Amino acid sequence: MPLSKTRAQLVDVARQLFAKMGVENTTMNDIALASKKGRRTLYTYFKSKEDIYLAVVESQLDILLDTMKRVADKHISPDEKMLEMIYTRLDVVKEVVYRNGTLRADFFRDIWKVEKARKRFDEKEVQLFKDVLREGMETGVFQIDDLDMTAELVHYCVKGIEVPYIRGQIGANLDDATRDKYVARIVFGALHRKDPKAL
Repeated sequence: MPLSKTRAQLVDVARQLFAKMGVENTTMNDIALASKKGRRTLYTYFKSKEDIYLAVVESQLDILLDTMKRVADKHISPDEKMLEMIYTRLDVVKEVVYRNGTLRADFFRDIWKVEKARKRFDEKEVQLFKDVLREGMETGVFQIDDLDMTAELVHYCVKGIEVPYIRGQIGANLDDATRDKYVARIVFGALHRKDPKAL
């Protein structure tokens, strides 16, 4: 089996064990046994359980990034793209956290460990937002003075509502149309959308 496939298999087995038993209750030996690989193979790829935990988080973030890229590549207007990217991002993060069972508790309890794994993802996400914002500027949809700063602000605003959104503390009592109206007002008000239709 190629090296990258072996590593990917170990990460997936670890993710499943972490989701079922929790990170603290899973040992490196558990991962080696469940993957049908020896401890030696496991330690060839990962020095510690923290290393494999970070690899699990990174693998889930890669899924999110791929999903956001697909939205960014769609042939829709930049304003529609921006809203869809925001909703996609929040919904995929929520789905990943919930799908991974016991990992959910670790996600909320040890957000700083997750932050360490997110650094590369955050940089790529800012770039995706920047690309869509630039497209909006070039097509006259957005008026933005500082592209870099705006992309970072969009990223941090979305990241800031991530945990309350996952916990259902934001917009839980709103229907989709009302929620969309509020989000559109905030996003497009900030981006100075030139044609604020139906806001």
